[in-house]
Amino acid sequence: MFSSKVPCQFYNNVKAVVLLTLVLSGMHANAEQKISIVDLPNVAKHIEVLASDAFQGRGPLTEGEQLTINYLAEQYQAMGLLGANPNNGQSSPLGRYFQAVPMAKITPNQDMTLKIGDLSFASGSDFTARTEQINSQITLNDSALVFVGYGINAPEYQWNDYADIDVSGKTVIVLVNDPGFATQDAKLFTGNAMTYYGRWTYKYEEAARQGAKAVLIVHETAAAAYPWSVVESSNTGSKYTLVDGQQNKSKLPIMGWLQLAATEQIFKQSGLDYQQLKKQALQADFTPTTLQQSANLTLVNTISRATSHNVVAKIEGSKYPDEYVLVGAHWDHFGTKHTPDGDIIYNGAVDNASGVGGTLEMARILMAKHKVKPFERSILFINFTAEETGLIGSEQFSKGEIIPTKNMVALVNIDGMNVLDQVDYILQYGDGLSEMEDYLVRAAKVQHRQVKLDPRPQNGLFFRSDHFSMAKRGVPSLLFMSLGDTDPDYIAHRYHKAEDDFSADWSLGGVEQDIALMVDITETLANSRDWPKWKMDSDFKTSREADLAH
Repeated sequence: MFSSKVPCQFYNNVKAVVLLTLVLSGMHANAEQKISIVDLPNVAKHIEVLASDAFQGRGPLTEGEQLTINYLAEQYQAMGLLGANPNNGQSSPLGRYFQAVPMAKITPNQDMTLKIGDLSFASGSDFTARTEQINSQITLNDSALVFVGYGINAPEYQWNDYADIDVSGKTVIVLVNDPGFATQDAKLFTGNAMTYYGRWTYKYEEAARQGAKAVLIVHETAAAAYPWSVVESSNTGSKYTLVDGQQNKSKLPIMGWLQLAATEQIFKQSGLDYQQLKKQALQADFTPTTLQQSANLTLVNTISRATSHNVVAKIEGSKYPDEYVLVGAHWDHFGTKHTPDGDIIYNGAVDNASGVGGTLEMARILMAKHKVKPFERSILFINFTAEETGLIGSEQFSKGEIIPTKNMVALVNIDGMNVLDQVDYILQYGDGLSEMEDYLVRAAKVQHRQVKLDPRPQNGLFFRSDHFSMAKRGVPSLLFMSLGDTDPDYIAHRYHKAEDDFSADWSLGGVEQDIALMVDITETLANSRDWPKWKMDSDFKTSREADLAH
């Protein structure tokens, strides 16, 4: 038997241990809370620096690029993240933080005319034409014209506009977007929400697979989601492209757009009614129509080569270091345009200095958490180059030079943050695409926010940022974008304009809550054995299943 004093002493000892445990656990909880706090002045500093005139608009292959990538690498290094490129350790002290992105700069001579029968069309005002082939001159010489409706070959929708025609060497005219948008029929494709089959990139890719010599996409503002001025500005200047071992010969020779008024003239000259044929193209059994005339065009290109860089940094996992959760944002913008009235700097503060600032702050928070309790999986932060010129940096990364896609668990991509006040929702781009949407719902619920679907699904935003380079190779992805839902004035007056500047008046409330949400998702995946899956049948799902099977 214990003496009467022993139980009392025992109780006191237990009490002391319990109290100490509670104190320590409280201290740990407080420490965790402090680690998780978003440092808004720190984020503001990153945005202000990256969007300053000193960085010259962060144009790829400029002095602004060197300033940008050095700044990012130095920040990651100072936080203790490792350079993630094992193949680039000798180039410079920061070499492991860089991935080379070899590019060709192709500038089409705008002194060209598209001639179809008795009609002549001017470059820029009536049509645009460019190429990704490494070819100084490409000629259409009496190239037969064919209208192929939407130019879609989609087995899962039982749709093939190319089923009954051979377009090898021909010039095809195609409609922009897809039949679902045109009809607003939810049972046709995905209704109002654009599929990848509606994107201009797909139109060119499929036509190339079919052997076409040229594509002319008919521009209509509602279906394209932007006016002709955007088409003209995006396709008449210099463009960048990756270069394969065959000088991009598999790419479509001529990638073009055609004004609606010019299109109607061409069809009328052939004795056809464009509007009537456009309606017929809404049927799966639509038969392509050969126009009784041909196209003539000479595309002359000035070509140069240079190397840009992605920035890659990682937190190495403790148990599964070869499994990576990716956090990305593009660092580039439009650089500086030289005019007779002086230089105009496109600083791109929201698009996308805010996203890059977000990745840096996430890296700081997650590295601090990792030091307390190491993540099981690795987390890789990647800032892509040349997003604005065609997702080029992400396309290079997706090839698996640094990490094969089968080792990529998922990707969180930031392309423009809500720099204004907090909101009670978060936008989801795409609907029913992958299980990453379930992670978004769970993390939003923690913040007492609802998930709202993209209010502009017809714009196809899911297909227009860097995560898509990985998604089309099977990596489930989430896009975080706020370019106008909280600030309607932004799209109208600052998006892709020189007015996209840093403001000290921003509250950054939205930045704070979205960073916390993305940290939650990233941390959860980094300590999980889950491999998020695609929900909807697609080439993305097929690619993922093939990847994970090996």
